[in-house]
Amino acid sequence: MKSLSAGFRFIDRGFRHTLVLLPGWASDGRIFGNLDLDYNYLIPLRTALTTFEKDLANLLRKQSLSKISLLGWSLGGFLACDFARKFPDRVNELILLGIRERFKDSVLKDAEEALRKNRRAYLYRFYLNCFSDADHESLSWFKKNLLTDYLAGMDLKTLVRGLNYLGRCRIEPSLLAGIKKIAIFHGSQDKIAPLGEALNIKSRLPGARFVRMEKLGHIFFLNPKFKENFGRG
Repeated sequence: MKSLSAGFRFIDRGFRHTLVLLPGWASDGRIFGNLDLDYNYLIPLRTALTTFEKDLANLLRKQSLSKISLLGWSLGGFLACDFARKFPDRVNELILLGIRERFKDSVLKDAEEALRKNRRAYLYRFYLNCFSDADHESLSWFKKNLLTDYLAGMDLKTLVRGLNYLGRCRIEPSLLAGIKKIAIFHGSQDKIAPLGEALNIKSRLPGARFVRMEKLGHIFFLNPKFKENFGRG
């Protein structure tokens, strides 16, 4: 494991290909802590939303990495799509988790108001809503490893900046035509990103693989079923 100058951490896991892991809003790279996929990992130490594509492209050039795979969860899915759209020749595959076409302005406004009123209480509810009622195992891991740190460490300024970024984002499938391999995974019980929006994106990407993760919520990739389904494609 080593830190790279552009603000990324590289984890050499002994595999041929490298996967960039992009976390969602109100999280960081630690959310992928129990993810065990057959790749080396490249994880942002911090996500500079406005310069991410440029930062990653520069890093790949400096490290002589010709191509990478991208895994974007939730907000990270928008980042992954934007990079893939701008640098399709650098992307082996695009893996999108818990995505939606866009977030409604009213939802983002309500979230900001609630955060400013009581940041910790809003985050606690948000994190619990990321798990389905049936996924006790994943919620237990999250509570044990991340919940306390996230509640204490996710500062208001960064959270609001993330909401503002989400307000500008939209996934336009037609702009991803240059990516040959796309996979979309989505929890059937996702309360944050409606399943219907992910299905609509898939309908406009006929070559993409779509995997519906039954009985799981927004943070479904902590569940062992994700790896099981991941390898079946």
